[in-house]
Amino acid sequence: MRLFPEWYLARHLGKEPTANESRILESSFTQLIETATSQSQVLVHRDYHCRNLMVLPPPRRNPGVLDFQDAVVGPITYDLVSLLRDAYVEWPETQQLDWAARYWEMARGVGLPVPEHFDAFWRDLEWMGLQRSLKVLGIFARLCYRDGKTRYLADLPLVLRHTQRVVERYGAFSGLAHMLDRVHERTPQTGLTF
Repeated sequence: MRLFPEWYLARHLGKEPTANESRILESSFTQLIETATSQSQVLVHRDYHCRNLMVLPPPRRNPGVLDFQDAVVGPITYDLVSLLRDAYVEWPETQQLDWAARYWEMARGVGLPVPEHFDAFWRDLEWMGLQRSLKVLGIFARLCYRDGKTRYLADLPLVLRHTQRVVERYGAFSGLAHMLDRVHERTPQTGLTF
């Protein structure tokens, strides 16, 4: 997540966080880390998204998975949110909710260590998605400015939309929402919080 202030805010937007915003970032990072580490830990791909999946010919039913060298033990929601909040494909939120609920039901059915109640699972998923989105914003900016891979700039708006939806929805991230409004010179948005 530290790539976000360094590469996305400072380098890409040319906006340094104020002292108060730096405290807000640190507090937000701490909350996201605590949520991630409190989740059940399982094997995660960490880069599980549309560009790392391929259709295999019948009779195989599972997708072919590419770029798995960064697989680690991590939060159970990580790979699911990587698919639902893909950096390259946008799914309607109603579809994301439906898929997440179906995953949660099936996971419970086979004994995977997901929360007992879906609302807790969804919040964990959203906060994991926020952590991932902040990281991806920083990574994509770094890929552009350090590595000359400018094509990643075209993917920033979608990742930013994923980020803003979560920070506007949860009161715990209201300071982060205000910071994003300031650095993007947007009028603060009104949204529901949970």
